[in-house]
Amino acid sequence: MTATSTEPPGTAGTTVGGARGISPRQRRKIALGVQYALFVVVVIVVVAVVDWGEIREHFFDADAVDGMFPELITVALRNTLIYTLLAYVAGFALGLVIALMRLSSVAPYRWVALVYIEIFRGVPALLVMLMVGFGIPVAFGGIDFPGDVYGKVAIALGLVAAAYMAETFRAGIQAVPKGQIEAARSLGMSHSWAMVSIVIPQALRIIIPPLTNEAVMLCKDSSLVYVLGISLSTYEITKFGSSQAINVADSTPYIVAGATYLIITIPLGIVVRRLERKQARAR
Repeated sequence: MTATSTEPPGTAGTTVGGARGISPRQRRKIALGVQYALFVVVVIVVVAVVDWGEIREHFFDADAVDGMFPELITVALRNTLIYTLLAYVAGFALGLVIALMRLSSVAPYRWVALVYIEIFRGVPALLVMLMVGFGIPVAFGGIDFPGDVYGKVAIALGLVAAAYMAETFRAGIQAVPKGQIEAARSLGMSHSWAMVSIVIPQALRIIIPPLTNEAVMLCKDSSLVYVLGISLSTYEITKFGSSQAINVADSTPYIVAGATYLIITIPLGIVVRRLERKQARAR
């Protein structure tokens, strides 16, 4: 004989004691509720504990903010944008050349490009800035760079940016279907002209978002210019904010300097996200 179940109908799925089990959706709602409650508790504790009078006095002093203008815009912000633009142009041009060398059929070109990329991606940008600013001039008998500080920053940050941009360019070029260059060659184009006129323009459209991110990184790396012993006329945002904070013995200039960087980087970030969404829709 086979044993038959004596459970009354409708009792399947119940736990011991008759309580029905919690569904995954209910568990998720409970977990979210606990997290939100914890967040609210933390906010309440912070609001209750922090001395807002001290915060306002030392981090949001209106008098300290007034003392930073107009030099913050006419000197610091202007120089930061110039440093970023010069380094980006130098890195863009050199990075494209390094990427083409990395993809070359000539083995020595590939070796040189690989060594360059590994060195300048592995060495801190600060060390490169010191080498360009002091090491090279001493080694080569006081060599002068065009534009003095501006030239040194463009070369130092451009060398570092080129290593990262080269890999970005290489990835973009390899993402272009090989059929594009094969079709160009079948029409009688040389390999070099097909790369310049067909492959590289398509690659640039693919890699615009990461190239824009590199501009954000260069904008922040421009703060390393302080190691060159710059004067007031060549101050960038970080150095200017630091000098102002020392003068007024207050932390408000640091907050203003950070906000100034955000004025530059947040719009660039928005551009990157829009470009990524546009490319996703195109795909």
